[in-house]
Amino acid sequence: MTPLESGRTAYITKPTARFMLSHPAHVLAQGFGSGLSPIVPGTTGTLLGWLLFNVLSARWPTVFTATGWTVAIVVGFVIGIWACSKTGKDMGIADHGSMVWDEIIAFWLVMLLLAPATLSTQVWAFLWFRFFDMVKPAPIRYFDRHVKGGFGVMLDDILAAFYTLLLFAVWRTI
Repeated sequence: MTPLESGRTAYITKPTARFMLSHPAHVLAQGFGSGLSPIVPGTTGTLLGWLLFNVLSARWPTVFTATGWTVAIVVGFVIGIWACSKTGKDMGIADHGSMVWDEIIAFWLVMLLLAPATLSTQVWAFLWFRFFDMVKPAPIRYFDRHVKGGFGVMLDDILAAFYTLLLFAVWRTI
């Protein structure tokens, strides 16, 4: 939260690049700027996550193996708790829509567990993940409303990833 001279708190409803660049946590939480998109920032962040997964996997296949991605996701989740907590406090809104690191990490998990996947499978994974993240079916909605702070921000998207992966598991058995 940004203190004002009168002691009140400022709430940032429309973050800027200047705000994002003011702290490394903001850069990460706001998905390197993808969360600043004026329309559907969560979708934009997920698109960035999808792009990064494919580019990094293709460019450095010996680093971004299943083990490498698992480490990146776990470390990214833990660092994301800090980054989203710090950014939420500085914005005065615990889970501001511009914070998209949670979408990036959760979609990396989806991509990792579906790999190798055709482009068609990746598109369907993207669409289903965005559906579950936006609609927040139970119990995602419960956790979204009751678990606060950086952990809460990160958790609801991991649950959306779980729903996406569960759907694919069922789909593949039919």
